[in-house]
Amino acid sequence: MFGFFFFDRIIVNIIHNTSNYHPKVLRFLNVAFDGTGDCLIAGDHQGNIYVFDLYGNRFNLVQRTAQACTALAFNLRRKSEFLVALADYSIKCFDTVTKELVSWMRGHESSVFSISVHASGKYAITTSSDTAQLWDLDTFQRKRKLNILRSVGIQKVFFLPLSNTILSCFKDNSIFAWECDTLFCKYQLPAPPESSSILYKVFAVTRDGRILAAGGKSNHLHLWCLEARQLFRIIQMPTKVRAIRHLEFLPDSFDAGSNQVLGVLSQDGIMRFINIQTCKLLFEIGSLDEGISSSAISPHGRYIASIMENGSLNIYSVQALTQEINKPPPPLVKVIEDLPKNKLSSSDLKRKVTSGRVQQPAKSRESKIQTRILKQDLTGDFESKKNELPDGLNKKRLQILLKGYGEYPTKYRMFIWRSLLQLPENHTAFSSLIDKGTHVAFLNLQKKYPIKSRKLLRVLQRTLSALAHWSVIFSDTPYLPLLAFPFVKLFQNNQLICFEVIATLIINWCQHWFEYFPNPPINILSMIENVLAFHDKELLQHFIDHDITSQLYAWPLLETVFSEVLTREEWLKLFDNIFSNHPSFLLMTVVAYNMCSRAPLLNCNLKDDFEFFFHHRNNLDINVVIRQVYHLMETTPTDIHPDSMLNVFVALTKGQYPVFNQYPKFIVDYQTQEQERIRNDELDYLRERQTVEDMQAKVDQQRVEDEAWYQKQELLRQAEETRREMLLQEEEKMIQQRQRLAAVKRELKVKEMHLQDAARRRFLKLQQDQREMELRRLDDEIGRKNLTENQEAVAKEMRADADAYRRKVDLEEHMFHKLIEAGETQSQKTQKVIKENLAKAEQACLNTDWQIQSLHKQKCDDLQRNKCYQEVAKLLRENRRKEIEIINAMVEEEAKKWKEAEGKELRLKSAKKASALSDASRKWFLKQEINAAVEHAENPCHKEEPRFQNEQEDSSCLPRTSQLNDSSEMDPSTQISLNRRAVEWDTTGQNLIEKVRNLRQRLTAQARHRCQTPHLLAA
Repeated sequence: MFGFFFFDRIIVNIIHNTSNYHPKVLRFLNVAFDGTGDCLIAGDHQGNIYVFDLYGNRFNLVQRTAQACTALAFNLRRKSEFLVALADYSIKCFDTVTKELVSWMRGHESSVFSISVHASGKYAITTSSDTAQLWDLDTFQRKRKLNILRSVGIQKVFFLPLSNTILSCFKDNSIFAWECDTLFCKYQLPAPPESSSILYKVFAVTRDGRILAAGGKSNHLHLWCLEARQLFRIIQMPTKVRAIRHLEFLPDSFDAGSNQVLGVLSQDGIMRFINIQTCKLLFEIGSLDEGISSSAISPHGRYIASIMENGSLNIYSVQALTQEINKPPPPLVKVIEDLPKNKLSSSDLKRKVTSGRVQQPAKSRESKIQTRILKQDLTGDFESKKNELPDGLNKKRLQILLKGYGEYPTKYRMFIWRSLLQLPENHTAFSSLIDKGTHVAFLNLQKKYPIKSRKLLRVLQRTLSALAHWSVIFSDTPYLPLLAFPFVKLFQNNQLICFEVIATLIINWCQHWFEYFPNPPINILSMIENVLAFHDKELLQHFIDHDITSQLYAWPLLETVFSEVLTREEWLKLFDNIFSNHPSFLLMTVVAYNMCSRAPLLNCNLKDDFEFFFHHRNNLDINVVIRQVYHLMETTPTDIHPDSMLNVFVALTKGQYPVFNQYPKFIVDYQTQEQERIRNDELDYLRERQTVEDMQAKVDQQRVEDEAWYQKQELLRQAEETRREMLLQEEEKMIQQRQRLAAVKRELKVKEMHLQDAARRRFLKLQQDQREMELRRLDDEIGRKNLTENQEAVAKEMRADADAYRRKVDLEEHMFHKLIEAGETQSQKTQKVIKENLAKAEQACLNTDWQIQSLHKQKCDDLQRNKCYQEVAKLLRENRRKEIEIINAMVEEEAKKWKEAEGKELRLKSAKKASALSDASRKWFLKQEINAAVEHAENPCHKEEPRFQNEQEDSSCLPRTSQLNDSSEMDPSTQISLNRRAVEWDTTGQNLIEKVRNLRQRLTAQARHRCQTPHLLAA
């Protein structure tokens, strides 16, 4: 029951009360406007969803979800659909016209508190505390999922209006903007200033998507410019505001989306509307006594829907709220009027003046001027009795209407049926039946009745189970699914109505059906047969002649309630008349159907033809049948009329369903016991069979395991034999290898002993040869020492002569000393460089020869290891021969050097004589020069020609002397060259001896190495 009250500035105040003995208020939890703004949807804490048409002044119950809703969205692309988030963390989509479930979306693990729909209506974002999910509303599939850390948490994720951008706001005050299609991060807003300790909890965006308002547990509001991505204004609310619970901009038709008025709902339940440019308070709704818990503003900005803290729903008119603001200024001309007769008190003249705001007058009980009741929309498939019109329905008028039109309007049929049947809608009793689960008798219903629609099968199974739990007999009634199926198909979206319609049908139109259970109701069939006998004896006689009883021509129609022989429209038209008349109308319909089909029935002669006729649709006008039924109802005598034997209509009781026991209880109990016994026997049999099968399976498994074990043992035995043979072969091979190894060791030991003996003998011989060579070397050293002493004596003499000569030269050639000294220095340096270069070249040649020989010997040693000893002997013989040659060459060289020494002594003597003559000539020349210099000093004017002549004469006299002088000058150089050549010969001889000595030492070392190598190998 709804109460609608109208106040100043409030269009309507909606209070939802129950109609039970203890009425209570059903609190509204969420509200949302559609895209037009003229309709809104609201949900209460019991899961009832209502649509309120503000333009048509009516409301409609569109769905019962049986659980509280946490969020709503009504601005989808398909205008009749809406999204609702439920307490079980799921989101469902319903259609307000068909009342059907469109889709069921799951994926959240916590309560969904926000649903944001894209401007196109194609996508939706659902937000919970731990995740946000993007859904495609065309396929109802999840496209993306935003997961975050629990320590961060999500505050809100929503689409920006009229754009393709998603804004995500987190509990750490971080705000990100994402592209909807690619989910690319477009930008992130900077952190708010440190001076502001506000934590954002609520957000609102203008229609043009340029300004973002954010608030939280503070009286400060932050305004962000999303284009510049910066905070451009902080608004401080009044001190009474300690926290902000909700923010929403008030749209205006003339601001092009740049909304200037912002609604701020604070903790005191008052929603204040301020201008964000002038920062003035315009108006406010709600009060401390009647606070607002949540609010929604229509897209065109005409209405404000607020859910109050007491659970009621208030709808405000924005035009009335802003009337004080938008009124024209007062006139300049004012009229002074006389005071009225009653004097005004001073308190009436006092008014509180506020700047920039309009004070809302307090509501009083006298302000409830009128009470209006909204017209209820009857377009649904199921309606509550709470929605029926105050005047109610008149059954007689409905019957008159039915006779005039033949059927009820499709739009109002379900409502009329529920009114005619007086359904109590016992939710609690029905829930208790449903909670008992599926009855055992209908667990395998799909095997007997294979229905394509799984939903329809599930609803049929639940309805039959509820009937079986209501009364035991229905669990054993074989035709119950056939009787209930058309009603289940018709009311599949509301199982409660379906159950109560079937129960009402059974109680009233199926009276006395179960008295002969489990047989067909013979008494009812006898009534039908009596009526048929009275009105059409020929047809009844035809049935009797062909052994066709009422169980064939009447019972199939009753147990299927004509659903097999009529179409949907015909069936609905028929039951419009059945529910509007006495329960006997159904029995009369069976008689009328047979009478209207008498022509084809009289032509049938076979029982199968009769069975086919009463189980399939026939070419029959249902209107003719209905008229015939009314005719039979009026013309049938009272003594055989079924209404005298059937009770009048009795509705189901409210609160609890009546007890149904109109059946032979002992038969049902016996049958139930028998069925239970059979079921237990069957369970025992199945249990025993399962045990036997398990034992057989265990035996088979044991046999398979035994076979596998034997096969494995056989394979192990074969593998063991194979490995034993392989081990024996390996042992034989090892024995043979050990024998060969022992023989090789013996041979190597013998060879090692022979090699050691040979090496020892060769080493002794080598030592003897080395001693002989050492003695020879000592003899050579003694001879060289003697030769060196002789050479040193000769060198001393030559040095003495050279010193005397040098002193003479210094005295004589003082003038030319520097030139001579320079020439000598240069010649010495040249000689020294030549010697050094020669020594270096010889050393490099020796090093290179030694390296080449060492490499060559290493290769030869590797290739001629077996011939080493013969080569050593050969080398020794060659060395002896070379020593002999060297000795002979030294003897010859010694003889030559003695001859050269004698020649050099002769040349030395002649050189000494020439030197003496040159000394005498130089002395004479010096004397002449000195005399000439003295004369020139005494007589500088003396002519020099005679002197030149004298010099020429003297020079002519001196050619021999100059020749002698030249010879004297040449003799020392020749002597030095001879001495140098002798020294070179001595050096060459010494070098040859040194080379021979080095060669011997290397040969000895190689021989020792070869002798040691076999010994090491043998070891």
